[in-house]
Amino acid sequence: MDLSHTRLLRKKDINAMLATYHSPLKKELKTFDLTMLGIGAIIGTGIFVLTGTGALTAGPGLMISFVLAAIACLFASLCYAEFAAMVPESGSAYTYAYTTLGEIVAFIIGWDLMLEYLFAVSTVSAGWSGYFQSFLAGFGLKLPAALSAAAGSVPGVTSYFNLPAFTIIILITTLLSLGVKETKRVNNVMVVIKLAVVLLFIFTAVRFIKPANWSPLLPFGFKGVFGAASSVFFAFIGFDAISSSVEETLEPSKTLPRSMLLSLGMTTVMLVCLYGQTRISFSMSRDGLLPHVFSDISAKTGAPLKSTVLFGSIAAIMGGLIPLADLAELVNIGTLTAFTLVSFSILRLRKTQPDLRRPFKTPWVPFVPIMSIICCVFLLINLKPVTWIRFVVWLAIGMVVYFGYSVKHSQLKTNTATDEK
Repeated sequence: MDLSHTRLLRKKDINAMLATYHSPLKKELKTFDLTMLGIGAIIGTGIFVLTGTGALTAGPGLMISFVLAAIACLFASLCYAEFAAMVPESGSAYTYAYTTLGEIVAFIIGWDLMLEYLFAVSTVSAGWSGYFQSFLAGFGLKLPAALSAAAGSVPGVTSYFNLPAFTIIILITTLLSLGVKETKRVNNVMVVIKLAVVLLFIFTAVRFIKPANWSPLLPFGFKGVFGAASSVFFAFIGFDAISSSVEETLEPSKTLPRSMLLSLGMTTVMLVCLYGQTRISFSMSRDGLLPHVFSDISAKTGAPLKSTVLFGSIAAIMGGLIPLADLAELVNIGTLTAFTLVSFSILRLRKTQPDLRRPFKTPWVPFVPIMSIICCVFLLINLKPVTWIRFVVWLAIGMVVYFGYSVKHSQLKTNTATDEK
């Protein structure tokens, strides 16, 4: 097994990808579909759950936290848009890193994205469960305490498993298994309903706003605001998932940049997170960095059925067992790390391949990528130390997988060896 510096940093050639690539996935998505895929989680967990969590540490200053998180995402989305319009393969930041920073960095970011999406699905399911149980309570119905929440997540309540969280993910997994065409239809309907509900709420509640409640604005100081910004960042990760849909998108060089910018600030819930997860693992498997089962496409649906069922099941179990707060922080550290590496990749690509055809160009380079890196790193250092420990453990497991399996089975290694002969 060759572990030399050169082998670990071998890269995909963008021009070769553009010239020869043909996707087995069905192209079904247009700008409207992708934009709707990007309008959800903030009209869900981002607004209805993490707002309350962030308020505990930021108070009324939470509005500043959302602004800080949105600014970081604005810079990062511009970097993503350039790659998404240029690179024809699914995989999001994983594929972008493979073309600029090398295989081992690509694997790390792909492994990181798997953490992001798996825990994002579970996080949203836990938040959904709370509202579902409140809805049932309105009709005098109540689940057994043991099945109402993850163990230790509700003080004073003996619980073991979050059954509603588990169930909703299984239903979402079933929908995704039917294929992207059916998925987009259901998602579009749900998002329209969500938008109508939120607009109705704003119209009704605006007259009851009392500015006196905003004083003191920063009861916990800026430290609380920065910590909350790192937490509510979860509400802005949708364009990363959108970028993983390139192989199922009609005219991706035009459609993806538009939908990313249109959907910024509003991201989808379990549907898109689980969708993004399966497309990341699909790309890594096709490149030989994960077992081939993850890139097995169903002849009937034109989608990676086996990986959808597998990751949906894992996410459902985690949603039932792990408290929401712990899940959300792990999502954020994964997302922020991916955004940082993509922004750095733009700087690298502009230096090494300045003449590449770019249907969309990140404006004001190097200012935008550098600001993206600064903002993301700032939010990273405001996450809890225990989150960093868990993240390092996850990456350590990833290195075991990479050196134990991926290095030996890399398609790029095989192709390189063939060319050398």
